[in-house]
Amino acid sequence: MSYLYADPAEPPTPRVLALGDAAASVAFGARIAPEVRQKVQAFCAALAAAPIEGVEEWAPAFASVAVWFDPDRISFDALAPRLLALARAPASLALPGALFEIPFCAEGAFAPDLAEVARLNGLTPAAYLERLGRLTLEVYMLGFQPGFAYLGALPDSLSAPRLATPRTRVPAGSVAIADGMCAAYPYGSPGGWRLIGRTPAPLFDVSNERRPALLAPGDRVRWRSIARNEYDAHAARWRAGGFDPAELRAPR
Repeated sequence: MSYLYADPAEPPTPRVLALGDAAASVAFGARIAPEVRQKVQAFCAALAAAPIEGVEEWAPAFASVAVWFDPDRISFDALAPRLLALARAPASLALPGALFEIPFCAEGAFAPDLAEVARLNGLTPAAYLERLGRLTLEVYMLGFQPGFAYLGALPDSLSAPRLATPRTRVPAGSVAIADGMCAAYPYGSPGGWRLIGRTPAPLFDVSNERRPALLAPGDRVRWRSIARNEYDAHAARWRAGGFDPAELRAPR
């Protein structure tokens, strides 16, 4: 079995590597960058438009795509050149995913790091939130937790490094930033990102068989700052089973 399919005379990316005997990784680089993300998204769109017999599923990451296949229907050696051809084809512009406007509250204990993040960027907390609210961030990938969406690219003027010592417990719904990325925690867990607010929106719903994660790679997010009373009202209604993801979708 081949473990790398790439022409040595060509640039090092894209390249296809085996992941065990039933999966492959199509690598487009080693950086988290919008131009690399565009190649990943274009490849996924091309794969969806031209299905390959034996390919069962794929999942994008920051700079690569994992592709699962049935080795009884297609071998890695037969699949790899077809994946590489798709990866090398001129990238067509992939249609953007859904646009979500997600409410979050940045008051009190919900935003323990907001003042420090704002200070590091020479801003007041109010100015920081105002600038964040003007951004449209893209979902690069899901990972870490079910439904944990990595949003990029947060500009340097609003970013901050990770905490030197991670928290042992980050509450579910916490909106956080670190190293040019933004995210919200679907579940409580340890975490080293800086917490700037909390959303009442359910980010992962196990009862939704069609789409349990609110966000998917390629979707876009705008954060809308709300007061604590609005947060509490949303949280109570959505906990009672009144949550419809469609109400967070904004017009394109």
